[in-house]
Amino acid sequence: MALTSVDVSVVVVSYNALEWLRPCLAAIGPGADRNQVEVIVVDNASGNEVREFLATAPHGVRVIQLDENLGFGRACNLAVKNSQGRHVMLLNPDAVLEPQAIDRLVEHYDGDPGRGLVGGRTLRPDGTPDHGSCWGAPSVWSWFCSAVGLSVLFRRSRWFDPESLGPWTRETEREVDIITGCLLLTSRSVWDRLGGFDPDYFMYGEDADLCRRAWDTGYRPSITPSAVAVHAGGASSPHRLGKRRLLLRGKATFARKHWSPSHRRAGLILLSCGVGLRAVRETAAEVFGGAPDQMMRTLWKERATWLAGWPPA
Repeated sequence: MALTSVDVSVVVVSYNALEWLRPCLAAIGPGADRNQVEVIVVDNASGNEVREFLATAPHGVRVIQLDENLGFGRACNLAVKNSQGRHVMLLNPDAVLEPQAIDRLVEHYDGDPGRGLVGGRTLRPDGTPDHGSCWGAPSVWSWFCSAVGLSVLFRRSRWFDPESLGPWTRETEREVDIITGCLLLTSRSVWDRLGGFDPDYFMYGEDADLCRRAWDTGYRPSITPSAVAVHAGGASSPHRLGKRRLLLRGKATFARKHWSPSHRRAGLILLSCGVGLRAVRETAAEVFGGAPDQMMRTLWKERATWLAGWPPA
C-alpha cells in the first residue's frame, strides 16, 4: 500500500444505536491533535434512521454501507482493507472518546511497538469506572468459577473472578491478556502480520482470539490509563437473550480453537453446566413467586447449537 499522510485509521462498525453513534463520531476529531485521522464507518445493515444519518455523515467520515450484517470482526477486516493509516484503531459506536485519547494511544504504542496492541480506560456514562476495556485470559478455572457462581459471589476477586483482573482499577499502565475491540489500537504491520480478526467469529470472542494470537507471536498487549472513552456498553446488542447467545458461541469457538482437547472438553462442559444451573434457578424462582424469566431455560434447550461455536466462515 502506498504511503499516505494518514496516521490513524479509526474504524467504527455500526448496527443501529444512533443515540450513541452521533456523539461517537463527533468526538473523534477532538481525540487527535497531533495525528492525522481518517474515519471509516461500516454499517451492518442498520435501520433507516441510521442509514439516513450516515448518508449525510460528518465531513471526513467514509461510509461502507452493507445490505447484510457481517458481524463485528468481518466488518472491521473490511474497513481496514479499505483504510490507509499507519495505525489502525477500533472504536465501538457506543464509545465516546475524551480529548486527545487517540494521540495518547499512539504515544503509548510508539513508546514500545513490542506491545503490538494497546488499549485505554473506559468509563460508564455516569462517570464510574467501566472495567470492560480489558480482561484476563479465559481458562478452565475461570469458567468453573463462573459456572458455579464464585465469580458473582466474589466479584473482582483475583482468585475467584480472574478474568476481571482482580481489584485493578485500570488507572495504571499494565500488560493484559485481552484488550477489547471497544477501544484498541495497533499498527498496520502488526494487524497484517496477525491477519486481522479471525472471520469465523461473527461477534464476541474475536478480540480475545486476536490478543491470544498476539501473545503467541511475541507481542505484549498493554493498557494506558491516559486514553479514556465513555462506553455505554451493549448498545448494538441490547437484547439479553440474543447477546448471551452470541457470547456463548464466541466462548465455545475460542475454546475449540485455542485449548487442548482435554481443556476444551472441560470448558464446554462448564459452559453447559453454568447455563443449566441458572436454568434450574430460574425455574425455582418462578415456583416461589419470582418474576418469570425464560432466558437460561431457552439457552439450555439451544445448547447443542451454541456449544458448536461459530461455523467456519
